[in-house]
Formats: sequence, C-alpha cells, structure tokens
Amino acid sequence: MQLGVIADDYTGATDLAGMLVRAGLTAVQHLGVPPADGSADADAVVIALKSRSIPAPEAVEQSLAAARWLLEHGAPRLYFKYCSTFDSTDRGNIGPVAVALADLVGAASVLFAPSVPENGRTTRDAHLSVHGVPLAESPMRDHPINPMRESDLRVVLGNQVAEPVDAVTLTTVERGPAAIAAALAEAASSGARLLIADAETDAHLDALAQAVADAPLTTGAAGLSAALGRLVLARDAAASGFALPAGPAAVLSGSCSAATRRQVALHRATHPSYEIDVRRLAAGESVVDDAIAFVEARIDERPLVYSSSDPEVVAGIQEELGVDASAALVEQAFASIAARLADLGVRRIVVAGGETSGAVVNGLGVRALAIGPEVDPGVPWTTSLAEPRIGLLLKSGNFGGDDVFDRALDEAPEAAA
Repeated sequence: MQLGVIADDYTGATDLAGMLVRAGLTAVQHLGVPPADGSADADAVVIALKSRSIPAPEAVEQSLAAARWLLEHGAPRLYFKYCSTFDSTDRGNIGPVAVALADLVGAASVLFAPSVPENGRTTRDAHLSVHGVPLAESPMRDHPINPMRESDLRVVLGNQVAEPVDAVTLTTVERGPAAIAAALAEAASSGARLLIADAETDAHLDALAQAVADAPLTTGAAGLSAALGRLVLARDAAASGFALPAGPAAVLSGSCSAATRRQVALHRATHPSYEIDVRRLAAGESVVDDAIAFVEARIDERPLVYSSSDPEVVAGIQEELGVDASAALVEQAFASIAARLADLGVRRIVVAGGETSGAVVNGLGVRALAIGPEVDPGVPWTTSLAEPRIGLLLKSGNFGGDDVFDRALDEAPEAAA
C-alpha cells in the first residue's frame, strides 16, 4: 500500500479511486471500516464512510477507526478526502476530522486542497469557486443538506475548529514545491498548522503534491490525490484487466443537483422511468413493490427509478415531512430496490447521488469494490468483490455529462453472462 484514504462519502471515494486508477495505481475501496482481514492488496486502499453530514463526534470516531485500520495494514501516509465543494457546516465535519487525524499521526501541518480544475473547482486567495462562480453564489448555496453560503474556506474551516487557519497563496504555489514546503513549515512554527491551498491548474496540484509527498496526512478532493498518485507511483494503467459483469442494467437516481436532473431528463426521453413519490412512501404505500414490478416488466430497456426533483419540490416535501425523515424514506427505498434488482439478475447499476449511493451499496451488502476506468472525470465504474459480482457506477450528483447514463451502460453487453 502506498496511500491510505479516508473518504467522507461513497461517491467521493469512487471519484478519488477512479482518478488514482487513471494515474496508474491499483485501488480497492472498502465501504465502511473493513474487518481485520480485509483486503489491503492494492497501491491505494480507500475506506469510504458516510460521515459527511452526521454529528461531528461520530464522524471523528469513524474516521479515526478507518485511519487506525489503514495504519495497521501498512499505509505509509493518509489522505482525508472530502467534496471539492467543501460540503460542511459550522459544526464540521471537515475541520474536526482533519484535526483528529493530524493528532493521531503527529502532523505538524495539514494542507487542505479542494481544487479539481478539470471539474471547475478552483481556489484563489482561499476562496473556492465552481466554474468561475464563487461557492456562495453557486448552486451549492441551496444544497438541501449542507448549503454553502461562504466562499472563503478560512472562514468555513475556522468556524469548525479552535485552531487558527492560514493559506498557501497562489503566488507561493507558483514558486514551486520548495516554497510551498517552506510556507507550511513557517505557518506550523507560528501555530497555524491548518492551511488552505490555492490551486487553479493541475500543475498547481502537482507542485502541492511534491511539497507534501512525505507528509503523514494530507487532505483534499480527488484532484490532489491524483497528483500524489502520479508522483508516488507513475505506473502503467491499472484498469486493463477490469471487466464489468454482463446482464441487465438499471439506473437509480436520488440526487437533485442540476447536472443529475439534466441526466435524468435525457435518459427519460428514450427509456422507461419510474418516479419515487416520497409522500406515498411516508403514507406506507407499496412504492418499492410498484417500482420493482415496473423494472421487471422492462428489465431489458435500461429502466430508470428516480426521486430527483426540482429544488422547489424538494423544499416542499422537506417542509411537510422534515429534512431527515424525507431523506431517510428515500434512502430506505433505494436500498430495498437495489437489493431486489440484484435478485432479479440486474448486474450493472448506475447510481446518481452520494446519499443514494450509500443506500444502494448498503442495501446490496457490498463491503468492497474493485475500481475500473472512468466514464467521465471522477465517475469510474466499480465492481463488487463478492459474488454475485455487480457493476456499480456511483456518481456524485454534480458529475458527468448529460448522457453519462447511456455512455456508462454501453461499456458492457446486455446479454446475461
């Protein structure tokens, strides 16, 4: 193992793992902290948690458990992965988890690098932008769970932790790895070990990676991890032996992001689709049974089951049923649907949305994934390691082109193996 990764959600973990595979590493992703004999036989071992939006003490506890497992299984360095839009609240969980991990490994300084230039996430003067729009003015402003209404990540992080937060400016980054390392050391000596890194290009990320290559802990989105992968290993493509299982396919979408809504609309235009009615779920009606019957009758047509609605519709449901209750109902439904799809013989499932992906893999009982090639940046195919093998594309809501569902499903034959 060259890199041990703790990720705060499932799709973010596969996003990172896919970029590592593209960089030339082999990768295994565990869903939750694995047992003592869990596989560590890969260049990068990723432990995916569902810790982004849970209470901060629970997120810290789970992250420390994951870190200890990775260290016990030989990880020479740790990487804490969070979303490139820094999804969090004034309570955490990015800051508290990072501080706890830093204390665990004795890190003198900790770099925070959410930039992923190829996906339009860039940082200048510690302010995060999404496709050139300040984070606080982007669609993330109205995220249903973690609305982001502050673009200065020093403020976001400073609200979560007692420690001072500083920045590594773009001017320093452009002077190269030695200047970055010096800035990290100087900040640590002055008591500011938490630093937001500016980066607007992959070259900036490469410079940051060189500066922290030997650090016991680094944090960021998938972009910096890919730069670390290129630096640490730089080997031949690792996905050459990856194969998706053949068989029927389906799409499950719970994300309400603008990108996913476009993807759902395009897929619905040419494929059968079934919409999850959250109010019917709340009333105890047979929504899951109805969805399965719908899919079974159209199993060879790449059917879509979705709950992706416009923000106004989601807000109305949340006001009526409660944010947590409505989210739990949808996640439980998708978990049940995924398990029953597997029973029907569905062997490839495209999943849109981080929370939905967590529900699906839990419903399937999947504990570890082999990571394959990306369909789009940050959107790799994976397969479960246990039988029956199921191909899973776990897509973050904002990722992928409008036609990503069909392009992904075109990668394997429909006929049963």
